[in-house]
Amino acid sequence: MNTELDHLIPMDFKNAVQVPDTHTWVDFACINSSSSDEYVPLIDLEDPQVVEKIKMACENWGVFQVTNHGVPMELIAEIEHQARRFFALPREQKLLTLRSPDSPTGYGIVPISRVFNSLMWMEGFTMSGSPVEHVRRVWPQDYSPFCTAFDDYQEPMMGLAIKITSLIFKSLGLSNEDVEWFNPKSTEAFLHLNSYPKCPDPTHALGMVAHTDSSLITLLYQSNTDRGLQVIGPNHNWVDVEPISDAIVVNLSDLLQIISNGRFKSVTHRAIVSEAHHRISIPFFFGPKIDVNISSPLKLIKGGDFPMYRPISWKEYREIKGVHFDKALEAVRFNSVVVEKDNAQTTGDEAPLGGKVKALEV
Repeated sequence: MNTELDHLIPMDFKNAVQVPDTHTWVDFACINSSSSDEYVPLIDLEDPQVVEKIKMACENWGVFQVTNHGVPMELIAEIEHQARRFFALPREQKLLTLRSPDSPTGYGIVPISRVFNSLMWMEGFTMSGSPVEHVRRVWPQDYSPFCTAFDDYQEPMMGLAIKITSLIFKSLGLSNEDVEWFNPKSTEAFLHLNSYPKCPDPTHALGMVAHTDSSLITLLYQSNTDRGLQVIGPNHNWVDVEPISDAIVVNLSDLLQIISNGRFKSVTHRAIVSEAHHRISIPFFFGPKIDVNISSPLKLIKGGDFPMYRPISWKEYREIKGVHFDKALEAVRFNSVVVEKDNAQTTGDEAPLGGKVKALEV
């Protein structure tokens, strides 16, 4: 691979009869291993004890699933249908929406692929706001169903993200005055479609490398086809996040770890692939407006405690994450010095080392 575009353009998965060297990950004998006796918390948002249950999930896991979330299931079914419709297009058509090396939106491999020697078994499509500009290139006369579905989806997802973040802040004992920046006009989100095609040899391929998200929280819908999403659980094992048809996954992300002064940890997660099923996931990355500085409220810095992280905006943190990857949180700690790592191949059993990359989010 000699050009920057090589790490943006997905291969033609439809014709794959084996995993090529470009997509082979070494030492992956344990890629499918996970703990069978640990389960990610499932929380009913209408439960009277919802705040306490969210607090326990945040302290112990950094991830949980929610039901009674208010997002219509028929709308979720429609966005999965539209996502599959897009990824089923011939490769040549999808490439009409290819993101440029300096753009966060459009079709391609997630930008963090530049960090690694091997490519991931996935293709993605990122949108910020309406996707109409990209989608008209593949459906000049029939782009409306796709755009309408995702426009309709983003509104209730934004409402859900604000609701869950409010509950998380409440579990920390924070009031509105403690997080004055947190209001609907000072938050934003972007949406990403992940496609994990069937793989002829899942033991040597990886859908998404182990990572944390840079956002405040990430809401994720995953298709109810097969296991794929895995998280590092309380016992430091990989744990499957079982697909539940009426549930949405909530991942705590790096900015929340900063705001909570390290009380709640950003969850490390990855995606494995399947020989039998084509899996879709749709993460909704939620955070403050890109240039709003956030920091740990004084209420969380008591007695002998001190702020672990310096004030920072999502924009600046994403730039730092692009350089330091899994060392980004360490890089924004007070009195921290981080040595940049060379690009590295890793196994799926540990978070990868950092490297230089323009990644915005995964």
